[in-house]
Amino acid sequence: MKTKVVVVEDEALLLMTAVAIVEEAGFEALEARNADEAIMLFERVPGIRILFTDIDMPGSMDGLMLAKAVRDRWPPVEIIIVSGMKQPDAGALPERVVFFSKPYDIQQLTNALVSMAA
Repeated sequence: MKTKVVVVEDEALLLMTAVAIVEEAGFEALEARNADEAIMLFERVPGIRILFTDIDMPGSMDGLMLAKAVRDRWPPVEIIIVSGMKQPDAGALPERVVFFSKPYDIQQLTNALVSMAA
């Protein structure tokens, strides 16, 4: 069974690209366009292991708030946060979070996914 990764991105082209990267790395990608959709996936789909989220998105919470919510409710989930707009302070990130600036290096991102799934 493939490792499940929730990919959260509000821009359609970037979502498609991120999903392709996740799937090419051998994982199952579950798409969400905002934090609310992502939380619904976590509540409905068992066995999600990784959250891959952008920071800036519309809705009730941004990617940093989503990461904190996931860390609180599903502590074993590994988290990757990306942003093309801002570099969060280290103190703003929950424990065990990997941050990548956009445009991210596909090989580095793939390596992070693989190590998180190990």
